[in-house]
Amino acid sequence: MSFVTEFKEFAVKGNVVDLAVGVIIGGAFGKIVDSVVNDLIMPLVGKVVGGLDFSSYYIGLAGQPTGLPLADAKKLGAVFAWGNFVTVALNFAILAFIIFLMIKQINRLRQPAPAAPAAPAPTPEDIVLLREIRDSLKR
Repeated sequence: MSFVTEFKEFAVKGNVVDLAVGVIIGGAFGKIVDSVVNDLIMPLVGKVVGGLDFSSYYIGLAGQPTGLPLADAKKLGAVFAWGNFVTVALNFAILAFIIFLMIKQINRLRQPAPAAPAAPAPTPEDIVLLREIRDSLKR
């Protein structure tokens, strides 16, 4: 089998195509979750903690003055951007929770319905005859 034929067989397998579709949908879904976190949740959190953009909280490690936007502070030197990290961590937690719920639902749909309890198998005729003989001998 030639290299090209082997690669073609690998590339058109269902698993590879499914993986590609999953990556594309995952990227799009990640953007939706990113928007939910950045545009809906973090503004509410920012309102609670003082009305600032939560992702712009940082500690300047190169002596930057406080109050600069994060991008400007990064231009002046290293920063400990803890607010941005919290935003990304919250984004991940929401994404992981939603994926967990989706996988849980998919697994529930995949499980076969529980089978009804089977009726006991009828006793074979020779066993019935042997029991009758035993019972008649006891009398």
